[in-house]
Amino acid sequence: AMSVNDILTLGAEPLFFLDYYACGKLDVKSATQVVKGIAAGCEQAGCALIGGETAEMPGMYPAGEYDLAGFAVGVVEKKKIIDGKRIKPSDVILGLASNGAHSNGYSLVRKAVFDYGKLACGDTVAELGGRTVAEALLEPTRLYARPVRGILRHYRVKQPVHGIAHITGGGLEENLARIVPDSVQVVLERGSWKVPAVFPWVQKLRKIEDAEMDRVFNMGVGMVLVVSPHFADSIAARLRDGGIETSRIGEV
Repeated sequence: AMSVNDILTLGAEPLFFLDYYACGKLDVKSATQVVKGIAAGCEQAGCALIGGETAEMPGMYPAGEYDLAGFAVGVVEKKKIIDGKRIKPSDVILGLASNGAHSNGYSLVRKAVFDYGKLACGDTVAELGGRTVAEALLEPTRLYARPVRGILRHYRVKQPVHGIAHITGGGLEENLARIVPDSVQVVLERGSWKVPAVFPWVQKLRKIEDAEMDRVFNMGVGMVLVVSPHFADSIAARLRDGGIETSRIGEV
């Protein structure tokens, strides 16, 4: 999900993914679950899983542990690359909802939940609708490939999407700063999008400052589209039809 979502920020079509699975001794049952999960993610993203590598390294990994990595390749026509250069005043910032921490901030999460909160993976949490700690923290990262690609394909001529940011480490501020030209600035309206319950729960356990939460987590916005104001409503509607809760969270 992280690889494919990153590729989307340039307006590229994800083509394929390869994985690398390393362990001390191969546990076929565990490895099979992992590969099935990767295959399901590739199906959601509309890209192919064309191969991978499995490495057994006795002595490098404790029993039952494994290391997982991977990469994705995509393609975009040079004239269609989205690099933020066309972002201009009055453009609208659309925030695409995340479904949790995605793949960032887990060092802070672990410290807050396990060290300070003294919770275990199987404990249920009332603030999270009775879900267990494990269920809440292992929510798979949301894939934005199909709905965003649908937008780019639909508006192939007008090209109203001027910038795309994948909100990972650094939060909204740092990831938007990477794509916005120096001549403009983005104004975000706090409270204009829904914050998943997992974030205030983690913040309360560790008494984390708001600024630190904003820096480490996506805080409910997993991807941002900077779009022409004339197309903002229609693009937001199409994203919602594609199953992604979308909010107007600011402007340029």
